[in-house]
Amino acid sequence: MPPNLATSWLGLPLRNPLVVGAAAPLSGDADQLEVLEQAGAAAIVLHSLFEEQIERDQLDQHQLGLAGSESHAEAFGYVPSGALRHDGADSYLRLIERGRARLTIPLVASLNGFHAGSWVHFARRLEGAGAEALELNIYAIPTDPQRSSVEIEDELVAIVAEVRAAVVLPLAVKLGPYYTNLTALSSRLAGAGADGLTLFNRFYQPDLDIEALAIRPNLLLSTPHDLRLPLRWIALLHGRLPLDLAASGGVHRGTDVVRLLMAGAGATQVVGALLRHGPRRLAGLVEELSFWLAEHGYASVQELIGCLDQTNCPDPAAYERAQYIKALHTYTIGEAISAAGPW
Repeated sequence: MPPNLATSWLGLPLRNPLVVGAAAPLSGDADQLEVLEQAGAAAIVLHSLFEEQIERDQLDQHQLGLAGSESHAEAFGYVPSGALRHDGADSYLRLIERGRARLTIPLVASLNGFHAGSWVHFARRLEGAGAEALELNIYAIPTDPQRSSVEIEDELVAIVAEVRAAVVLPLAVKLGPYYTNLTALSSRLAGAGADGLTLFNRFYQPDLDIEALAIRPNLLLSTPHDLRLPLRWIALLHGRLPLDLAASGGVHRGTDVVRLLMAGAGATQVVGALLRHGPRRLAGLVEELSFWLAEHGYASVQELIGCLDQTNCPDPAAYERAQYIKALHTYTIGEAISAAGPW
């Protein structure tokens, strides 16, 4: 009998741990969603609904509608100022509705708000459209020198509490890694009503075009090395807090999934591997995971989850500072030169 790959995340039953993470190229329409399900996805997180983008689109449409409206007498007042209304959320809501009608796996909405109160407004609309869970995508770069880390974290906790009071959907919070004490913040988010965390949000870093003297985007897809950061924090958090943990970043092989499950993840989000190789890579990951479990005598995924988190690890300090010291002593100059390659 093949191993049982079933697990759960945010209270949602999953046929395997592989969840398609939020990425616009992967979830643009209902046909794409069906392809992902057929390839083996256990759930799909839609690309994020960005309030900031909605506002920009509305402004662009408004300006377009007013173009030429007062350019000559016959057209004066033909398009009254402010008459054109464009709701950029409508297409996203329709995608949820169409997806729910065609999929048998959970469909999770992703939301990035911008103004106070907007998180609640859009969360209610996403719930009404039929999303089965909601991932709050915390993608913001604090730059105000007058705002303390306490203020920033208080605002995040307040957002979660307000959304929790407004909807009954399971809530995941997708965090970046740049917090002073992630364990303490996670505890506060659990107290505010979060059901899970997605670790971590990848903040794409800009680059400089030194010839054009301009800033340009620089999108780099993840590699298997990127899973080490979420692996460490999932292992540190698992079993300590009442939160379902999902890993995001670095899942490219079946053994990557195994590592993250052992650390304590209930689900592993996949994006980069699918952007590189297409949805068919999901089937390969499922097969590799199943083969590894069978080869090592595991009957189910559940036997793996958390077996090497910090509370179960033979050397708990390995997830903390002691491992850094050990790593320094085990790395040689020859290895560093070899890894760097020729000059």
